[in-house]
Amino acid sequence: MNNDIEFPSVKGVKLAVVFDIELETLIEDWYVYLINTNEFALTNVFVVSRGYGVDEFAEQKTATLRHFFELVEPNTWVQVERITPETFHLVNEFWLSYYEAGNDQIFDKKILFLPLSISHENLIYIPEVGKQGILHS
Repeated sequence: MNNDIEFPSVKGVKLAVVFDIELETLIEDWYVYLINTNEFALTNVFVVSRGYGVDEFAEQKTATLRHFFELVEPNTWVQVERITPETFHLVNEFWLSYYEAGNDQIFDKKILFLPLSISHENLIYIPEVGKQGILHS
């Protein structure tokens, strides 16, 4: 039965964990952004996030967060959530589901930021948001 289900590939949709600093207070923050580089809008976008892993003592996991965006315009981005450095030692998982405008096919993709991959050492410039971050496409 699963052979009958079509799973189209996700193209032009990226997630980034972006570093930001408030210049007046010098407070550092990290945010997750959804970037749509396509020439069409995304509709009914769901992003589900959670963190999980094991340290030397026990299993760790974060709360599961769910976000909904009715519309993400072409060649734009939306800020999904704030992410704290206390979770960077975990696997940070994001499950993305959406429709392309005018298409009734659902697209989905699981994106993983592996433990310690979110760090200052891995920052690159992300032109779509004009900031430094870790990009996953």
